Amino acid sequence: MRLYRRKDTGEAVRDIQQRLVRLAYDLEVTGVFDDATTEAVRAFQERRGVPVDGIVGADTWRELVEADRKIGDRVLYYRRPLMRGDDVAHLQRKLNLLGFDSGKEDGMFGPDTQRGLIEFQESRRLAEDGIAGPVVLLELDRVGRAIGEAGRHAVAERQWLRDRPRSIAGLRVAIDPACRGKQEAGDSWQAAIGAVTTLTDFAAVPFITRSEDVWADESLRARHANDNGADFVIGFTSPDPGEPGVFHFATATSHSEVGVRLGQHLGRALGLPSHGRSADILRETRSPAVVVAAGLSEALGKAVATALESFLAGE
Repeated sequence: MRLYRRKDTGEAVRDIQQRLVRLAYDLEVTGVFDDATTEAVRAFQERRGVPVDGIVGADTWRELVEADRKIGDRVLYYRRPLMRGDDVAHLQRKLNLLGFDSGKEDGMFGPDTQRGLIEFQESRRLAEDGIAGPVVLLELDRVGRAIGEAGRHAVAERQWLRDRPRSIAGLRVAIDPACRGKQEAGDSWQAAIGAVTTLTDFAAVPFITRSEDVWADESLRARHANDNGADFVIGFTSPDPGEPGVFHFATATSHSEVGVRLGQHLGRALGLPSHGRSADILRETRSPAVVVAAGLSEALGKAVATALESFLAGE
């Protein structure tokens, strides 16, 4: 899609403004991308974990659409492409709070969410069709527990932190070199090679999510990591202007606790800040994942692999 920024006008800008107003941002719907719209977009981007630049591109537009989805606005079910939105995240949280494991609260209605929903339907003697319509939502509200309890996925992550392995040896580590352009693809590949070399020295089982000459998108790379049973996912990407850092999965409704701890540890080791982000490689992978956005080199890859080993060792 095209980018929308300050001084743009038209119906698309009006649509952006209307969505922001529905999300409680204070601005007038004029069809003109003015200073107030820019500030609202920046605030929204910061809250949703996307790069903060005040410009509405594909990632920010996706988040605007997903944030506009309220539970009960539509019937939810498993399909391809996956249904995405805050309504799905709300459903996942409700199921997890009740002990029906729907996996990561990532706002994507995948197989784990379908399985958790069917288990809930079976327990309540409802039609076991994996469809979340008015009857299912009413029943979820009826038997719901107090908001604020830790969901099943969050509890599992905390348990993992307590019982985590003390060495990377034998663990499968997906190394994900970003490829948004020729320069990044080459530089991130060098960082990936550095990480693979050092992880192999630590007796881990690393694999790279793409070939050197194939530029697969993030969703395909995330699927590759999942299909190969990754225990960790470590990504390398060029930093956006002024935004080097280590990024873990986080949205306005959920975050990965293991990702937060791992990101903070790697950030300290590398001298980089740690932030939440909702990039597809973080959102769509099942295992703990971080993306390192810094000057890409083989040395960086080796440093990240060494920091991952020290994270597990508790150093």
